[in-house]
Amino acid sequence: MQDPFIILLIGMLIVVGGIIGGKLNPFMALLLAALVVAWLTPAEAIREFALSKGQSETAANTLAYTSIGERIADAFGSTVGKIGILIAMAAIIGKSMLMSGAAERIVRSILGLTGEKNAPLAFLSGSFFLGIPVFFDTVFYLMIPLAKAMAMRLKKSYLLLVLCITAGAAMANSLVPPTPGPLFLIAEMNIPIGMMMVGGFLVGLVTIAAGYIFAVWANKRNEIPLRDSLDAPLSEIKSLADKPKSQLPSLGLAAAPILVPLLLITGSASISTFWEIDPGESASVFFESIHFLGEKNMALILGALAALLTLFIRRNKAGGEMKGAVQAALTSGGVIILITAAGGAFGAMLQQTGISLKIASLTQGYQMALIPLAFFITALVRTAQGSATVAMITASGILSGMSTAGLDYHHLYLGLSIACGSKLIPWMNDSGFWIVCKMSNLTEKEALKTFSPLLTIMGVVGLITIMIGAKLFPLV
Repeated sequence: MQDPFIILLIGMLIVVGGIIGGKLNPFMALLLAALVVAWLTPAEAIREFALSKGQSETAANTLAYTSIGERIADAFGSTVGKIGILIAMAAIIGKSMLMSGAAERIVRSILGLTGEKNAPLAFLSGSFFLGIPVFFDTVFYLMIPLAKAMAMRLKKSYLLLVLCITAGAAMANSLVPPTPGPLFLIAEMNIPIGMMMVGGFLVGLVTIAAGYIFAVWANKRNEIPLRDSLDAPLSEIKSLADKPKSQLPSLGLAAAPILVPLLLITGSASISTFWEIDPGESASVFFESIHFLGEKNMALILGALAALLTLFIRRNKAGGEMKGAVQAALTSGGVIILITAAGGAFGAMLQQTGISLKIASLTQGYQMALIPLAFFITALVRTAQGSATVAMITASGILSGMSTAGLDYHHLYLGLSIACGSKLIPWMNDSGFWIVCKMSNLTEKEALKTFSPLLTIMGVVGLITIMIGAKLFPLV
């Protein structure tokens, strides 16, 4: 049987070498790597992987002997199903907000409150708080047009703004419920949700402070300009930056494309987390409506409609411009969807090698130094197969099986350690890497030099913070 770590190494060489060394298009490099990884993976490993996911013997055997092309296509389609509508709607929101002047209006309001010097801090704190109820990718979609407009106005610090958005949203997404990773973790490890929310919030503040310091350093070291692109032409952003305030939409109208999906998603998450409503109660119709509209795909569709309405009003009902905006957005978004889905397929093929099971077996029976152990188990799984949520689920499953009785600290710290470990190390098998890379117009090499170390540093700082906290405030 092929060792999954050898298969992982081969996959990494194909992707990184193909894109950076061979100048292959990322879509082709990722698909080629997925093909080779799937070809090298034996049927028995795929069967064991399927059984570990709770599939029946029949389903596991069927998957094990499904053709390579079909397995890759299924994983590709599954990723598109998760992110396709989101990216398409986010592209429309971004393009419409830039064309209508909505992004410029919000940026001027932020500068009026914080000043130019503190604008990056506003992006950092804003993305952190938005990342608590809203998925990382959604926060990034909503804030990237603001970063482009802000960078045009500041005439510098574009990379700093992008890194501030990713730093805040990424840490909140793994540390603070009600996002899916932390919710699964607290259920698996029996951690009170209120305790996880407070602990995750406090650790998150420390980690994003470290992330901000790195972002400032990286921005000075890497002069990455705001680049021209189909969805955000520099000439258009510049002309809007020079417009008088009277020609821009009102702040309420400008913020609607962001606030509509944000409030709906937050409302739905809050209801799911804190309320239990019986079907017969009169309030249930209202709550069901919020649940329906607050589903992330539906919420982003409504946000896109709000963005198009703002564009329609501000551009004097010019239908031709609206059609052009949607066309440009979908053309740009389609490329991102393809690359992201290929990354998802590559990650899924790595999972089918059984690498998570291999890591679990190598760490069975270790009781010493559980906090760093939990961190490194999660980091290994994340780096190997790409998904932070899968890494958290895998590590919490391993740790929940170990006896935590007799610990000198509350097992909350183990949960927080798993959350921080899921930040290491984002690279080309992670769909989030491609979303950040392509929507911000960074090259793959630039993203590996900035985005990847940013999350890694914050994760390590989180581990140090947790170990100090467990020593000083054991909570037992």
